[in-house]
Amino acid sequence: MLDSPEISDAEYDALVRELQALEGEHPEMGSPDSPTQRVGGAPREGFVQVRHSAPMLSLDNALNDGELRDFDRRVGELLGAADYAYVGELKLDGLSMAVRYRGGVMVQAVTRGDGETGEDVTANARTIRSLPLRVEGGPEEFEVRGEVIMPDRAFQKLNAERDAQGLARYANPRNSAAGSLRVLDPSVTAARQLDFYAYLLLVNGEPALDSHWESLNRLSVWGFRVNKARALCRGLDELAAFIQKWHEGREGLGYEIDGVVAKVNSISQQRQLGWTAKAPRWAIAYKYPPRQAETVLENIEVQVGRTGALTPVAHLRPVVVSGVTVSRASLHNEDEIGRLGLAIGDTVVIERSGDVIPKVVRVQSHGAERRMFEMPKQCPVCGEGVVRAEGEAASRCINPDCPARLKETVRFFASRGVMDIDGVGEVLVNQLVDQGLVRSVADLYGLTAAQLTPLERMGDKSAERILRGIEESRKKPLPRVLNGLGIPFVGERTAQLLAETFGSLDAIAGADDVTLQRADEVGEKVSQSIRAYFENPKNRALVERLRAEGLQFTHTVVKREGGPLAGMTVVVTGTLPSLSREEAKALIEQAGGKAGDSVSKKTSYVVAGEAAGSKLQKAQQLGIPVIDEAKLRKLAGA
Repeated sequence: MLDSPEISDAEYDALVRELQALEGEHPEMGSPDSPTQRVGGAPREGFVQVRHSAPMLSLDNALNDGELRDFDRRVGELLGAADYAYVGELKLDGLSMAVRYRGGVMVQAVTRGDGETGEDVTANARTIRSLPLRVEGGPEEFEVRGEVIMPDRAFQKLNAERDAQGLARYANPRNSAAGSLRVLDPSVTAARQLDFYAYLLLVNGEPALDSHWESLNRLSVWGFRVNKARALCRGLDELAAFIQKWHEGREGLGYEIDGVVAKVNSISQQRQLGWTAKAPRWAIAYKYPPRQAETVLENIEVQVGRTGALTPVAHLRPVVVSGVTVSRASLHNEDEIGRLGLAIGDTVVIERSGDVIPKVVRVQSHGAERRMFEMPKQCPVCGEGVVRAEGEAASRCINPDCPARLKETVRFFASRGVMDIDGVGEVLVNQLVDQGLVRSVADLYGLTAAQLTPLERMGDKSAERILRGIEESRKKPLPRVLNGLGIPFVGERTAQLLAETFGSLDAIAGADDVTLQRADEVGEKVSQSIRAYFENPKNRALVERLRAEGLQFTHTVVKREGGPLAGMTVVVTGTLPSLSREEAKALIEQAGGKAGDSVSKKTSYVVAGEAAGSKLQKAQQLGIPVIDEAKLRKLAGA
């Protein structure tokens, strides 16, 4: 998923290096879209795309002292007998962004994107307090490039809030920063407390001053936040000392770094050294090794989540990894345990590579009395049966009244974006379930002030606020109710599509597989999950209780009669010449069509603009007609 990596940076770097070696041995197999030729991810759809004044290139990596010496040797050979110096800067673990100023006023902020084109995130960037909106003393027009990061304190606060709302935790500050900057609602960005650290000053796409060190100092004078942990290094020894200093001192920074960036200081020497197709020859990123430690896997415990998924969790002999005592790590599922060849009693290597939640990387040695793990056949909490559907990695408890499932279910049901019941977080839910006040989400609607006020950290005003939120939730539309039921594979998007297609919860509950698949993006796996949910007598009883409490079970579907695009689903991808994404969707709907978000066999047309991505590729694979903006206007009669 976007901004949600499935492997660590170290694993990714190793794979890229392996691919580089293979392409070196077999150049005929290289391609322009190889990861070795890419700078970053393609711009996310939903934002206006902007071309950079000069490419935002990535840097080559040095993973050890030998590779750093090789870099220095190449620099020396290319510069001949000339003296040179390096600027050492911390490699912040965030998202690169270019900010443009005109007349001293910030006018535009653009993410790195693919290095040539990025996303316009101006409205979101304006909410970053450490980014100046006005600068005195600069040229008429200039550009500042820097890194957007989420400080550790803000990241911990964000995850605490998500815990209270029953939402999944974010993996690390870097991806949280990227996701926070690239949301469509600036108020979300503002709440995330991001920081911007400047590292480059450009005028007309070129460095503005004669040296990089001078540029950093000038940016600081103008009011930009420039990292104080920087050094002008007269040679490789000073640079190596700077790298070692921050390898040892990184834990006290208050934000994540994954190495040091070294740049030749002189701009004229940078021009002399030049660039490769992917990276400058005058800069290198020295990446610190992942933070690892060895310890013993003492046990594997199984936790039960909201959808009944059983997650094995490693209980480790406590070990300190970069200043943090680690005693637990998620093992995800039994397939992952099998892939690792893991057994209780083994000595394992665990890693924290910027991640708050550590992971088991590999088995270092087998234990003398190792015990193999088996997923339980009964739920460890309620004792009812566990099933693992064909094609799924997760085993699940099928008892909807399981106490472990219940707590997660109630937290999710009440969370923001679902039924939005303010104040119903982890602490309160635990008390409500443990004291028997809530045995299903329907019991929330029978709570009274007399039941709430005696609870821990609860007063009259808090109880009133919670009861008011419960009452307001009765008015939430059907898609929210459907999402709140916690049907596996039915999230916010699918719930919306189901409600729009069928118009009522009863119609959805009574539909067979084939009928359910009439809804966009609902395939066999999702339809079977929906049908299985409503065939369970306990789930049907819950639905009836919610009906009796007055929740919304119908959804008004606006049907557009006629129009040149009636009955058609049209998907827009890429940047169109004159229409924004929202304008294009409005044009489709005004013509009686449906503006789709994903490409499937049910899609009638795909409208492709500049920098169209995977949706265009899927349309070509499925043989769906691909048109441009002019053709869309003609079809819509505009």
